[in-house]
Order: sequence, then C-alpha cells, then structure tokens
Amino acid sequence: MTRHFKIQILFLLLSLGWINGQSYASFAGSFLRMGSSARSMAMGSAFTAEIDQGFAAYHNPASMVFLSKRQMGFSHHLLPLDRRFTATNFSTPLPPGASLGLAWISAGVDKIDGRTGSGQHTQYLSTSEDAFMISFAQKLFPWFSAGINVKILRHQLPINEVDLSGKGIGMDFGIFVQTNSGANLAFMIQDLNSRYQWKTDKIFEQGKVYAEQFPTIYRLGTTLQYNDFYIVGDGGVLMNASEVIGYTVRLGTEYQYLDNYYLRAGLGNRRMSVGVGLDWSFLKENDARLDYAFVFENPAGAAHIFTYAISF
Repeated sequence: MTRHFKIQILFLLLSLGWINGQSYASFAGSFLRMGSSARSMAMGSAFTAEIDQGFAAYHNPASMVFLSKRQMGFSHHLLPLDRRFTATNFSTPLPPGASLGLAWISAGVDKIDGRTGSGQHTQYLSTSEDAFMISFAQKLFPWFSAGINVKILRHQLPINEVDLSGKGIGMDFGIFVQTNSGANLAFMIQDLNSRYQWKTDKIFEQGKVYAEQFPTIYRLGTTLQYNDFYIVGDGGVLMNASEVIGYTVRLGTEYQYLDNYYLRAGLGNRRMSVGVGLDWSFLKENDARLDYAFVFENPAGAAHIFTYAISF
C-alpha cells in the first residue's frame, strides 16, 4: 500500500467521521463528551490509547496502572456563550499492580436571562452538571490492564424558582495494551448505563419520575511514533439503546522540540485544534506540565483550554 493511498484512506475516514457526526450533543451528558485536558483536546481528544498525565482515567481508566507516580491535574476551559467547564483529577498507584483515581468534572451556563411571561426581566439564572468519578484499574499482565470508572451524576435546572435536580450513576469500562513495538492499543466503553433520574412533582401537579439515558460510546484507539511525530487516533460508535446516532473519528499529533517543548494539532468531535505544552520542574526534575489548547467550535466560536498537571 503506497503512502499516497494511505493518505487518501485517512482523509476519507476523517470525512466520514465529520459527516456522520450528528447532533448527538443534544443528548444527555454532553459535558462528559467535551474533553478534559488541554493536551488531549489539542490532539483531537483521540486519547483512548494514550496515557494523559493528570487525566488518565477520563480517557481510559485502564491506562492508570502505567503511571509510576501519583498524579494531579487541573483543567479550566474558557468557553464562549457564557459556558464554563472545569476538571480536577487525582490518581495514585496501589502496588503491586493496581491504581485508584478520584475526579470531579463540572460544567454549566451562567447569566441566563430570566423573564416573566410578559417579557419582563426577573433575574439571571444558572444551570450546572457535575460528575464525581471513582476509578480503579488492575494490571492483569505486564502488558495488559482493565479499569472501571463509577460516576455519580447530578444536573441542576432552575425552573419556576425551584431548583430541579436530576441524579444518577453511570460507568465506563476500558482495557489497555502496551505492545513490544511501543505502540498502545485500547478499547473503551463510555457511559455504560449512565442516566439522570428526574422527579417533576415539584413543578407539575401531575409530576412523575422518569429516566434520561446517556448515549453509550464504544471506542477503539491506538498510538504511533512516526519519525519525530507522536500520533494518536481512535474511532467510535455512539448508541442510544440499540440505535446508532453517530460515528467519531479523531486524530492528533504531537511534535517534541528540544526536551521540554511540544507543538500539537488535531481534529475530533467536529472541532479543529492546536496547542502547545511545556514540561518544567516544580519540586523535582520535570515533575510538572503546563499545557494550552486553542479549539475552534463551529458555530460557537473559539475555546481556550489551560491545564496544569503535577506528579509526585
């Protein structure tokens, strides 16, 4: 297979991922599909098979066991349309072959213009979604691991001066393989049986209890070192019960300049992105990382992602 033909196949796959990426953002739990760290988002969020310093469990809980030190990560997204998104993560090895992680992911919209039925302004409202995540991973072989995320979910909506809350529990499951060639292979099931349960008796006389299901995402990913470029990629299928609602193809690359500087670019989740990174020394040699990503969201505009991660 010639290089020209390979490039044509790659372009076709990316095009199909872009075309078939339906408006699945309208389904519940979209904040968990936005991304997390600046490094991952600069590389198209194609991190199913990549070990992300400070945010490993978010992309694939099975990858945590290949971290040799404790990790902490803090991510803040500057988003258009008065949206906000933050993520905090901690993971630690549990010798001889396991890892444990804790994370908090929060998103929301502020300054929502509240008005009466006649159009008179009343107050500014806010809505938020939060996921508290507990992660565990076990190395089954020196080259193979499995992991799980358990997520406690909460969604708050201000309706008729009453805070309506949806609550639920969800799970992720992943496996991770390190090959002799240095490449990684991984499989991830995101939001397995994740849902919000709503009780509407506070706002309706005939209120009831109903469940709002998250789409389940099945992803397969890999990594590759090609000359001076580190390449990540994954493909996925989004399912709503037994219905296919979308496909994703995500691709990203990273170029290391000297020892501590990184240049990145990617395409994924129907967004184009670029970014930079810096390894630096906080308490010990190269124990911290500062990353930035510029993500273009059409038609919302540009997003700026900042991440700080430290190992100790």
